[in-house]
Amino acid sequence: MTTGHANHENTLSEPSAEVDELAREVIGAAIEVHRHFGPGFLESVYEDAMAVELRDRGIPFRQQASMKLMYKSCPVGQGRIDMVVGRRLLVELKAVKAVEPIHRAQVMSYLKATGLKLGLLMNFNVELLKQGLHRIVLS
Repeated sequence: MTTGHANHENTLSEPSAEVDELAREVIGAAIEVHRHFGPGFLESVYEDAMAVELRDRGIPFRQQASMKLMYKSCPVGQGRIDMVVGRRLLVELKAVKAVEPIHRAQVMSYLKATGLKLGLLMNFNVELLKQGLHRIVLS
């Protein structure tokens, strides 16, 4: 995934209904994973379980998706995104005590770098998964 500047006009609107539906499907998969494991495991366990659940549900995704980082039209490095679902939804997984502002900023930076409009930040280290779900829109 090559990244550059996102088209500013496209970043001012809400994600499409299709992307929102994809997000709902991913949240459903995450709820199933959290229902099975609960809190307390490493992020990698949840990521691999999410991969199994998404595959079982027939939802296309890339795990540890590589992104080429550009600065002023020059490649300057590589980044990794936990999951890109359906080529339109960024998913960042955490297993932390609390989601911090830096985690939200990380997702926003990934959205800017990829040109994607919607990111889900999911913290599995919570009693109820809905407490750990954060919808982040590039604006």
